[in-house]
Amino acid sequence: MKTMRSIALAALGYFAIVFGAGFALALVRVPLLVPKVGERYAELIEMPIMLAVILWAASRMVWSVPAFTRAQRLLAGLLALLLMLAAELAVAFAAGAASVKQVILERDPVTGAAYAVCLLVFALAPAVRRSRPRT
Repeated sequence: MKTMRSIALAALGYFAIVFGAGFALALVRVPLLVPKVGERYAELIEMPIMLAVILWAASRMVWSVPAFTRAQRLLAGLLALLLMLAAELAVAFAAGAASVKQVILERDPVTGAAYAVCLLVFALAPAVRRSRPRT
């Protein structure tokens, strides 16, 4: 039970860092970038930054709990992914989306595909990050 609690706490921290960064970047992207370059390009500009945040947060999570096995890190990543999807849906519904189908099907095909790749990286990054920083 202690291990599951540790995994859940690691997943929660990992999710919080990445979601918080995404939320903060959206506060810049929506009012400043979208009017200048459009929604698609604004999201594409943001994605490399989010990938860097994901990799940094995954490393931080892995280094903070070096005793986790690769399977436990994968479980933490998958749990964080579930939290991310729930939070993304909650934000979409708060912004006026009527259904899960609407949230998924009305995404731009280019940024939607890139976002799906980012989610995959988010889920898998803790399992593939090194357990200790290089010296």
